[in-house]
Amino acid sequence: MTRCVIIGGAAIHNYEVIRTYLRPDDFIVCCDSGLKHRSGLGVEADLIIADLDSAENPHLPVETIVLPHEKDDTDSMAAVREMTARGYDEFLLLGVFGDRLDHTLGNIYVLLWLTNRGKKALAVDDYSEMEIISPGVVGKIDCAYPYFSLVSIAGAAGGVTIKNAKYTLNNAIIDSEYQYAVSNEPIPGKTAEVSLKKGALLLIRDRSDKN
Repeated sequence: MTRCVIIGGAAIHNYEVIRTYLRPDDFIVCCDSGLKHRSGLGVEADLIIADLDSAENPHLPVETIVLPHEKDDTDSMAAVREMTARGYDEFLLLGVFGDRLDHTLGNIYVLLWLTNRGKKALAVDDYSEMEIISPGVVGKIDCAYPYFSLVSIAGAAGGVTIKNAKYTLNNAIIDSEYQYAVSNEPIPGKTAEVSLKKGALLLIRDRSDKN
């Protein structure tokens, strides 16, 4: 099955970089004001899911699901639920991190929700890309990313190992109240690797050249 791309309404400034993540056969879901990114990303919506509190209904000739204003799910969470129900196993989230810290944190946990259901999920913004590393998964960071960080987002992450990086770990614990695995660097010419035995880590690969 093709990949599902969910586009939220957070700011995207570097469309040129974000476009490199897109595939010709992606299924595009626009959430509310995520519709504004269609031109910059060079895509058209295959599906619109929105409560229309931050964008008017464009009445495009595509399937549109109008959500109630008062609901538990954010528009992006509703989109993820809908597309998971339709059988999609791979997700790319764009325009989901920005000025609203509450929405940013909520969307980080959308990644965790997807991972816990066996889905492959990646979120990308102007500066970095993020995914959840869970037991049995090896996260890789090549030298295209000057920095990377690990954040424990589901209690204590155990058995954490980092190889081929400036700061290594071997069978360590990263607790959510003490995030000491921030701003690491791959060893030049090598691919850093991250794994764990328990819990979940948010892996952030930073494309910027500034720490």
